[in-house]
Amino acid sequence: MEILTKSARQTQKLGEKIANQLTIKHKQSLMLRNKPLIIALTGELGSGKTTFVQGLARGLGIKKRVLSPTFILMRQYAIRYMPYANFYHVDLYRVENEKDVRGLGLSEIWSNPENIVAIEWAEKIKKILPKKRIDIRFNYLNNNQRKITISHKL
Repeated sequence: MEILTKSARQTQKLGEKIANQLTIKHKQSLMLRNKPLIIALTGELGSGKTTFVQGLARGLGIKKRVLSPTFILMRQYAIRYMPYANFYHVDLYRVENEKDVRGLGLSEIWSNPENIVAIEWAEKIKKILPKKRIDIRFNYLNNNQRKITISHKL
């Protein structure tokens, strides 16, 4: 599915909408219940990944200001969307490859069925990403417009 957004606010709203849809589908689906939700975000610098994650977090009911964890690599937020308890925002901009994330405990985080994990710059660890995930590609078109392509392997 391809979506064109024409402002940062529209990109955030898309994140909110997707959060609502995903949590509802996960609650209703026996096949997806008790499984973590992994969202792999790719795209060039300034293409809207963090803006989208801010909307996603808002859609999950997170009231705190969501900032990109570029220097600390990961932030955790508590959520109350059963069956989920945690939202992890991972930013791998400063990472070169899979070896650089060994000590983060990502495999434990994305195998916990209580977690939703959004990973910016996911292409840097594509060899170790879970196979069952949602891929979202961001393309910068101009100062305001973004093309966002969503595919999933659930």
